[in-house]
Amino acid sequence: MESTHTGRISLAPPLPQTKEEHAASEPAAPQEAVPAQASHDTANPEKLLAFLKEGWRPPSAKAPRKIAGAARFAARRRALSKLFPGEVLVVPTGHEKIRANDTAYRFRPGSDFYYLTGNLEPDCVLVLAPREASEGHDAWLFVEPNPGKGSPIAFTDRAKGEFWVGPRLGVEQSKVRYGVDQALGLPELGERLEAFKGKPTRLLRGFAHELDQRTPAQEADAGLATALSEMRLIKDALEIQALEVAIESTRRGFEDVVRRLRKARGEREVEGIFNLRARVEGNDVGYGTIAAAGAHATILHWTRNDGPIEAGSLLLLDAGVEGNELYTADVTRTLPISGKFTPAQRAIYELVFAAQAAGFREVKPGKDFMAPHRAAMKVLAHGLHDLGILKVSAREALKDESQLYRRYSLHNTSHMLGIDVHDCAKARAENYKYGALQAGMVLTVEPGLYFQPDDLTVPARYRGIGVRIEDDVLVTKDGCRILTDDFPRTRKDVEKWVQKAKK
Repeated sequence: MESTHTGRISLAPPLPQTKEEHAASEPAAPQEAVPAQASHDTANPEKLLAFLKEGWRPPSAKAPRKIAGAARFAARRRALSKLFPGEVLVVPTGHEKIRANDTAYRFRPGSDFYYLTGNLEPDCVLVLAPREASEGHDAWLFVEPNPGKGSPIAFTDRAKGEFWVGPRLGVEQSKVRYGVDQALGLPELGERLEAFKGKPTRLLRGFAHELDQRTPAQEADAGLATALSEMRLIKDALEIQALEVAIESTRRGFEDVVRRLRKARGEREVEGIFNLRARVEGNDVGYGTIAAAGAHATILHWTRNDGPIEAGSLLLLDAGVEGNELYTADVTRTLPISGKFTPAQRAIYELVFAAQAAGFREVKPGKDFMAPHRAAMKVLAHGLHDLGILKVSAREALKDESQLYRRYSLHNTSHMLGIDVHDCAKARAENYKYGALQAGMVLTVEPGLYFQPDDLTVPARYRGIGVRIEDDVLVTKDGCRILTDDFPRTRKDVEKWVQKAKK
């Protein structure tokens, strides 16, 4: 097996598949690799390459510092090991993805891989290898070797070369830094996996096309993804701390926007202002920032952000900083551009605020996950009826076979939050959507009302208004703690927030 020069894993040929296995196999579509050379590169003469091999200071023999929280990553690997005794578990992080031609998006590691290792480098693969002589697994981390500046790769390879993208940590250094049992070069991956032929193997699919192609798809793979999602349902103290750090940065990002609101020319400026904070204090934004002004606020996932900001309208800002430990905040505030809600805007805002308060009251251990949603929707349905928007009773609108209120409030009130903005997505419904809340879970509470500008079932004064209020909530032993409680939330506090910034 050989290592490619394209940021990819090179493996032995795919294992044979039966017709049934082939039909069941649905590998992720291949992603183009970052090319080693570009069409506009100049050829490298041999004399230059020879000259580049010499004259470099030897690399430091000093061992790297162990990653912060190494013990918790190891504990997570042990917990996963106990769920699958005797099985080979393969968890890749993924590769850089092409944005256009030969330029790549900024790499962000696979969430489950990071959860188990803390490693931020692309292309790596974690293998939990079952021990022969005892229970449990050994953690093998496959990484890109670091050939050093004396290798031609350092100069000639845009995807891996140290001159182009900086040095990789390397094999021995990775073993120390990440506290794994073994670190090995990616060129060894195929041979090592081949040695496990005949042992039950589970692969976290969709992150490495070569591995997906090599390993026939099976239902057992989904069990690995599910187990990892369900492990992540309960946050430990360090995860909650990471979320709090991301939330603090997000608060500062919202403050940046509010201070600029009076002079902001459009939604894209709002996005840029918030995103600057995300890059200065964190890894990035946790998701595409929604800076929706005016009627754009009625579009749930408006990320085009190409509209103007006009006096008298509202700005719905849904944004979150992803911290350097990859945990993300997820907060929405709806702001009056001029500093004061109009009567129509105020009526809708206060209705959504009351719905959110009802949702908060249902966040406690033992309550089912959908309880906050039901409570919030009950308030919205009654309010919509009182405003003359729903022509049927709230009771009728709330019936499962009716759900007429959803014309104006399409989405659910909550989702899990953590290392992904929509965290734990592969967890079984009975443990998530239809499961009971437990201490240590973190979820959003985010009711909203959205009146399309062309909706003739809505009085004209409400058309084009979109309001969402979203906060991040930790389930505690006896209730909940609103992690974003210091963001202004009441109508009066939001108005004061904007007015103070305008002075």
